[in-house]
Amino acid sequence: MVGEPDTSREVLTWETYGTGIRALAQTVADSGFEPDVVLGISRGGLIPAGSLAYALDCKNLFTISVEFYTGVDSRLDVPVMLPPFLNAHDLDEASVLIVDDVADTGRTLELVHEFCAGHVREARTAVIYQKPHSVIACDFVWRQTDRWINFPWSTQPPVTPRSGVVDA
Repeated sequence: MVGEPDTSREVLTWETYGTGIRALAQTVADSGFEPDVVLGISRGGLIPAGSLAYALDCKNLFTISVEFYTGVDSRLDVPVMLPPFLNAHDLDEASVLIVDDVADTGRTLELVHEFCAGHVREARTAVIYQKPHSVIACDFVWRQTDRWINFPWSTQPPVTPRSGVVDA
């Protein structure tokens, strides 16, 4: 019906995001975990990673680019790291908080966690949302959901199409 909310989706507004990310940061702080590095998974994890880095007073913020989703419920067979590649030695002996917006399948977080293994002193994961079928149980989660999530930074289409990109 027109005017009724779409209950098939979880809608995160900027205001609710601010409340949620602060609560997530408090959960990390209350656990006693103090990351030396916040590692944000691009693209969805960049805004949460920056927000958590500020809230946890962690000045070392790195990014790692991974492509998995190609659209709503459309993804590659496996997640793929994209250049420029992070030098894993930059993480040697650090306590790292790996951050993404959602642990849907969990395979992206699993890939990044495995990338960090053997280098970091300790790695923990933080997400705004975790879905019940995720292959990885995140250490810090704000909310659980089984619905598709509309994030405030990715709900609307780009303001301009990228040159050379053909719309299918």
